[in-house]
Amino acid sequence: MSPGTIILLLIAFFVVFIIAKGVRIVQQSEAMIIERFGKYRETLTAGFNIIIPVFDRPREIIFRYSRELPDGNKFVQFVKKERLDLRETVYDFPKQNVITKDNVMTEINALLYFQIMDPVKAIYEIENLPMAIEKLTQTTLRNVIGELDLDECLTSRDTINHKLRTILDEASNKWGVKVNRVELQDINPPRDIREAMEKQMRAERDRRAQIIDAEGSKRAVILQAEAVQQKQINEAEGQKQAQVLEAEGDAQARIRRAQGEAEAIRLVTEAIKGANADPTNYLIAMRYLEALQEMTTGKDNKVIYMPYEATGVLSSLGGIKDMLEGTKKLG
Repeated sequence: MSPGTIILLLIAFFVVFIIAKGVRIVQQSEAMIIERFGKYRETLTAGFNIIIPVFDRPREIIFRYSRELPDGNKFVQFVKKERLDLRETVYDFPKQNVITKDNVMTEINALLYFQIMDPVKAIYEIENLPMAIEKLTQTTLRNVIGELDLDECLTSRDTINHKLRTILDEASNKWGVKVNRVELQDINPPRDIREAMEKQMRAERDRRAQIIDAEGSKRAVILQAEAVQQKQINEAEGQKQAQVLEAEGDAQARIRRAQGEAEAIRLVTEAIKGANADPTNYLIAMRYLEALQEMTTGKDNKVIYMPYEATGVLSSLGGIKDMLEGTKKLG
């Protein structure tokens, strides 16, 4: 191979190398920071990009992540990147001990959802963005929990999440980061506190059960009393209606008897009309005979008392005989 061919091959390899170094393809939702001689030059966005090799180079970013191992130790990991992920990122913070307002040591861990909005600020305004967000969240969480009692911490998670998100969003705005959401995963008080809370909860449930039972018994007694009262009212109404109907029936019977007697008197008067007789004597004699019959129909009636005015009655009977005879003559 001649020296000219070797030189051409070297030139070709150099051109390919330059092109390979100068072409940068950035994925969607990613960004790349380009520096020229150590100074910021531009931010490459998604798509096909060309830079000048040797002069321009991507800024390497070293992120340090830490997480807690099951044995209680912390595992620290260093990640070197050339590209920033612009998607929303979730960060799971390890458990930490915080002190509430009423001096109770509580173990809390949280989730943080954040998104890089300005890649330049995320690189040049803070040294290690994940670590900075983690430490900021921990200190903010201690401050917020320190202002609340344990009961408020357990029942006011939404309030705590809102306060944390507001404070972290304001503090991280300088770093080009938007904190979208903060969620408390677990709030674990000490064991003796949990046992006391469980006893209190059981006592509260027992108290509510007793109140509900008492309310039920009270309601049952009231309903029973109302049922007895309603029964008495219905019975009184029934007796009233029965007495009214009985009185109306008695009145109707009396009216019918009176009408019958009036009709009888009318018929007697018409029958003896023309005879020289008094219908009054007839009626008195008939009443006497009816009374006399009632007095003599009983089993134990052994003595019959004749009234003092028996002679008057006998005269009435004589008058009846005269009336009948007069009636026959008219007939």
